[in-house]
Amino acid sequence: MEESQNYGHRHPLLLLLNEHQPIVANCSRCGEKVSTPCFSCAQDCGFYLHKVCAEAPLELNHPFHLDHPLLLMQIAPYSFGHYICDFCHKEDNKFVYHCSCELDFHIKCALFTFNIAENNLKELDHVALHDPLISTENGDYVAIIMVHKRCTTLPRIIKSKWHDHRLFHKYFLPDEVRSSDCIICHNEVNPKHGSYCCSHCNITFHVRCVTEDKGLYSIVSLENEDEMPNESSIIVIERNDAGEATKIKHFKHMHNLTLGPFDGGYGNSCNGCMLPITDPCYYCSECVFFLHKTCAELPKMMNVWYHYCQEPLALISDKVFGCAECWLISNAFAYECCGCEANICLRCVIALTPGARTSLKHKHPLFYYRRQREKCNACGTANVGVFCCKDCNFVLDLRCFSLPIKARHKCDEHLLSLMDHDDNSYSKSHHCDICENSRHPNHWFYHCATCDTSAHVGCVLRRNYPFLKLGNIYEGTDHPHPLTIVKKKYYYPNCDKYSKPCEDMALECSKSECKYIAHWNCVKSISLWVGLKRHFIYK
Repeated sequence: MEESQNYGHRHPLLLLLNEHQPIVANCSRCGEKVSTPCFSCAQDCGFYLHKVCAEAPLELNHPFHLDHPLLLMQIAPYSFGHYICDFCHKEDNKFVYHCSCELDFHIKCALFTFNIAENNLKELDHVALHDPLISTENGDYVAIIMVHKRCTTLPRIIKSKWHDHRLFHKYFLPDEVRSSDCIICHNEVNPKHGSYCCSHCNITFHVRCVTEDKGLYSIVSLENEDEMPNESSIIVIERNDAGEATKIKHFKHMHNLTLGPFDGGYGNSCNGCMLPITDPCYYCSECVFFLHKTCAELPKMMNVWYHYCQEPLALISDKVFGCAECWLISNAFAYECCGCEANICLRCVIALTPGARTSLKHKHPLFYYRRQREKCNACGTANVGVFCCKDCNFVLDLRCFSLPIKARHKCDEHLLSLMDHDDNSYSKSHHCDICENSRHPNHWFYHCATCDTSAHVGCVLRRNYPFLKLGNIYEGTDHPHPLTIVKKKYYYPNCDKYSKPCEDMALECSKSECKYIAHWNCVKSISLWVGLKRHFIYK
């Protein structure tokens, strides 16, 4: 709430911004019910103004009436005390845009038609030529537009919290996005209805989808206002003839990185997302450091889709964290919220970015529905927020969608492959070779075809921690020295906390004279999950 000028009222006015503040009053200029943002009298005399009505100019040079300016008058300038709006044909007796040639507009009607003429006239001319409804004798065309009253005040330009570019309201879809679906709900946008469009990405949003939560977008007042640039994580050092960056400096690594074909084995993973390295990727010629091209090009700061905190997220590395979306522990790159401090891994950041997603285990594209509750085909669990196929009943939750295709486990010397079904119909073969309990034959599992080893996804990943990079330092425990993340292969010393051999992921003191070692599960800090409680309040 802030004090403002009085806009012709005898008392000072207060600007009310709280959308949850109940107001039962009508605007003193247009006569319609007010809602925030609006102005109210500081002395509580019952005077209210819509923000758009309060800021209406006293003189308006309207493109639909170029001969004379329209003057804003507090009362009808006629002896009979009222006027009829020449746009909506409704009668009123106060606050009118009036011309000496007896043209009269309500405030909102004048501003609505002014915005159409100023900002969308070319668009409407284009539509009239292609979709004529009325033809005159001289060959001119007239196109009729029908607009809900509530839609007359839609902002022309907005900035969605979840999209990098500004979105422009269009009454008719541009040709380049004419066949698009809404990027939020994935349902078709009628090309003859209004929508919000991004000219950079050629994507479109239903008006209701992008404006239903006022906290998730802001109104852009100036069309030529510079967009907030996303600061790049890389500095380009060399480019090839095609303009592709072949040598870069990433702000999270000390050496230059080179773009090239990957010749290494599966043991090397991307330092950004910890998934196996595939082309195209950047590699360091001086140390073991890899980044997928997609991971390298992510910005330093961004707003992650479906993260409800109002603050942006910053790219971090070299920190052990629990992902607020998939709940897996990692020390790869992540985006950390500057508000609630929740961390989101790159796998989830990329997966949640709108658009069609592909899964190697399904032939059709998948789309993320954040409010839909369905049973996951991979694990059989019902969750809210799932990837669904439009062509069939295939569903994956976020955790299963991001499962690594290959994984290692000490139960087998070979890589285990992710399987979506078991061809063996013999019921006794449906067991897990790690926990020795039964497996559901229709749920996904990891399998080695060479050794015929099969295991639950959770048994392979939960204790194996596939997204923790060995050799990194971990602090924040009750031990006085920094600890190194290790996995013993030949020698299994007893855990200092639990007195059992450290056969799985462990933390070992980095001081050679200190023999401290403990299971990861015995010493991991509660700080891994900082911000998660607040994160789920927003969800």
